[in-house]
Amino acid sequence: MEILKGRRFLPERSSVSLLLLVMFSVYGTLESLEMNTGKVPFLEAVNGSDVLLPCIYASCIGIEKLYVKWEFNDNGTMVKVMDSVVPTDHAEPVNKHIYRDRVSFMGASKTNNVSIMIWNVTFEDAGQYTCFGKNPKEMGKNHSAIFTLYVVDELRVVDNTLTMIIVSCVGGGIALLVIFMLIKNLTLFVLAKVEEKNKECLVSSGIDNTENGLSGSKVTPKPTPKKA
Repeated sequence: MEILKGRRFLPERSSVSLLLLVMFSVYGTLESLEMNTGKVPFLEAVNGSDVLLPCIYASCIGIEKLYVKWEFNDNGTMVKVMDSVVPTDHAEPVNKHIYRDRVSFMGASKTNNVSIMIWNVTFEDAGQYTCFGKNPKEMGKNHSAIFTLYVVDELRVVDNTLTMIIVSCVGGGIALLVIFMLIKNLTLFVLAKVEEKNKECLVSSGIDNTENGLSGSKVTPKPTPKKA
């Protein structure tokens, strides 16, 4: 009986362990910090312009002494650009340090924004930038998002020739269809008027023939006078 009881107990214990594992996994997923550099994580900028590198963080369980930093991938070597600490939710970042020229912190605590601005970009500024975050509430987990910056002499002009040809063809086809429908309706209108006029002429001609006693009309013959 003890062996049977043990066999019955093991599956129950395994089920409890599996349930706890699932619960911890779900909790870990919910509490995860997220670093987001936008729906389009890249930008093409003209040499000499000012560029904003966006990054926003979010956490379901809140933050406590969130460590944030930006790094630049310099041919495989990660070079620190900026770092800071956000004490709590909606608190202003403290201990901000800028490690690169022409870089400014542009974040805002109310929107969980930790973006940076690069002023007067050069070709050397082109490359991958990583927005990194570490929330102590998550037992030291690291989270990051990558933003790629391209620097060019001038923005490329998009060739819309094919698009304009397609639009012109479609517009011309629609215009021809409208003209065809107008001509068709006008023709039907004219034919209807002509047919209506012909009917009126036939009716009018029949009335005149009856009144004048022409062939095809019924005329009452006058009686012949009797001889005395």
